[in-house]
Amino acid sequence: MPKTYQAKHHLWLNLTFASFAIQNENIKSKLYDFSLIAFRHMKWLGSEILANGSDYNYDRDMQLYRRENSFEILEALVDEIKNIQELYPNNELGDRIKTDDVYLLDYINQLLEDTNNNEKITAFNMKREWHESKLDQSQTDALTLFLFAESYKEYELILVYAYMQARTNNVLQYNVFQDLVDESHFHLKCFGNMMAQLGILALPRELHEMTYKVKDLQKFIKDGIAEEEAAKEMCKELSESIKDEKLSKFFDFINYQENYHIELMKKLLK
Repeated sequence: MPKTYQAKHHLWLNLTFASFAIQNENIKSKLYDFSLIAFRHMKWLGSEILANGSDYNYDRDMQLYRRENSFEILEALVDEIKNIQELYPNNELGDRIKTDDVYLLDYINQLLEDTNNNEKITAFNMKREWHESKLDQSQTDALTLFLFAESYKEYELILVYAYMQARTNNVLQYNVFQDLVDESHFHLKCFGNMMAQLGILALPRELHEMTYKVKDLQKFIKDGIAEEEAAKEMCKELSESIKDEKLSKFFDFINYQENYHIELMKKLLK
């Protein structure tokens, strides 16, 4: 089961980042929906592993699908989905996951039947061009650094809060962790799509187990509040430095959301 969990972790990431890389809005949206389903599969598999007295981790052994066109990404996803089938448990949970995967495979195969769906991928070209407006070198550098730092932070928070949520019976903690996981999914989606537009899409680095194996909740929450406050400052500085009204408003929007994240975490301190 821990091997199954790791494989599902890989599939969740590959679906998520495929949705960032592909430009077709309908395909992008659908793949992202499937990535959230894959994340729920991770949650259910993790709960079953814990219920059976075992454990799981967030170790990874994967590479991002850096392909030239949409079909190459979709074909790689098909192979991965097929290969994971034999790892699922032979029970109701395994049946649910398998039927979800069957529908996903059917959707991807339908896409592969229409050559109009095969578009060039620019998410990895490293051009660092923001197509909606002209950013100078310093603005582009600032945006690049921010996106790499914050995409890792959001990936980290998704996994850390999910790990802690799976191990609490406290209703307040469970609900706060769920809100924070959902918010981080949204932020990762925003930042991942922006990285793809700049041509710098890349996986966040792997988490060390000490990141998510929290022994002191109070200290973890206080450190998390400090991290959110630092992120707020980064958003504020970026909003002020980038001379693009849409981007500035977006980072102000993210900044205000970080305010409420801090309030959610403060509930846990009480």
